[in-house]
Amino acid sequence: MFGWEFPPHILGGLGTASYGLTKGMYDNGDMDITFVIPKPWGDEERSFARIVGANAVPVAWRDVSYDYVQSRIGNVMDPQLYFDLRDHIYADFNYMGTNDLGCIEFSGRYPDNLLEEINNYSIMAGVIARTVDFDVIHSHDWLTYPAGIHAKQVTGKPLVIHVHATDFDRSRGNVNPTVFAIEKDGMNNADHIITVSNLTRQTVIEKYGINPEKVTTVHNAVEPLSEEIRSIKMQKGKDKVVTFLGRITMQKGPEYFVEAASRVLAKTHNVRFVMAGSGDMMEKMIRLAADRDIADRFHFTGFLKGRQVYEMLAASDVYIMPSVSEPFGISPLEAMQMGVPSIISKQSGCAEILENVIKVDYWDINALADSIYAIIKYPALYNHLRDKGLAEIDTIQWKKAGAKVIDIYHKVIVNLTRYQIRRG
Repeated sequence: MFGWEFPPHILGGLGTASYGLTKGMYDNGDMDITFVIPKPWGDEERSFARIVGANAVPVAWRDVSYDYVQSRIGNVMDPQLYFDLRDHIYADFNYMGTNDLGCIEFSGRYPDNLLEEINNYSIMAGVIARTVDFDVIHSHDWLTYPAGIHAKQVTGKPLVIHVHATDFDRSRGNVNPTVFAIEKDGMNNADHIITVSNLTRQTVIEKYGINPEKVTTVHNAVEPLSEEIRSIKMQKGKDKVVTFLGRITMQKGPEYFVEAASRVLAKTHNVRFVMAGSGDMMEKMIRLAADRDIADRFHFTGFLKGRQVYEMLAASDVYIMPSVSEPFGISPLEAMQMGVPSIISKQSGCAEILENVIKVDYWDINALADSIYAIIKYPALYNHLRDKGLAEIDTIQWKKAGAKVIDIYHKVIVNLTRYQIRRG
């Protein structure tokens, strides 16, 4: 597997989904998973996957000792793997400014030179593909499609790409042609495409011109909560708390949340609204809250991670996801796990599988405001959504999603074998 994020160091839903699916697949048994990320930190869970850091894969020969390699990367990778990889460097990449181990440095984030890091990641993939034994290549999201294609070219092994989102989702249709080209190239070269929702599947088929037979939906799921998280209890005041938690970008529809808050506060005052997250629209949302004269009832927490997310949910009475275009959206599932009634947009992939939530069109501010008001004012509705949501969420498991992915693996392996027999 090629990925860009892996918990606990995540910047969005991609890392959470990658972790959940990988663990779910492992739980089905008979799986040996190598998961490659640009920059591991050493505290990633490794019980179900071997984590390999792209920044610890040599692409230029260096005459270094085992002890030195141990001191430099021993906390993130087996030093012996470094030497195994060094034996399969396929070109001289010294011109790229490699470090003392002959490795390319990666930020582990989404830097301004992201396209350069994506290209460097694909170069590194050639060394891994020549070294590690595997049956299937699985690339998560567009950033790793070039790496997957390179690994396929080197080995001839089948490539499965996982579309967690497309640029049509991220940009509200104002598509970046460079990103679109990378996505299209990945889809064309893939032996099979997994999408996280039927909504995304239709985008892949209609916007990228892909044969429907090549595209399968495998809905995301959610990890069971640990006892530590389940036991979180936050003291609630007399005010109800309504929460938006996610990237504050145009894809997530934050302005609809602010406008709905304004309408709710026109009817009742003892409610507070929280926008938890960060993004390029944050300052605009702060100004919008001020313009609507609700700044005294509105709170911006900044980016939350790990336990902070669940503490925020534990303090909430309603969770809102008003996304304009959401391929799936794991956060409502996490809210439901914490017993928080949720309102989601009909334009989200998770709306395809969730029943015990309220669904509204993202643009229908009045419907969103009415739904919020109903949940905070009518205990019977609040209790119904909380209790039914808790029961429903227990049935949405990563192990089931993992079984579907493994079935796709078997099919692409069989199809490739048949193809090779016909040609041979």
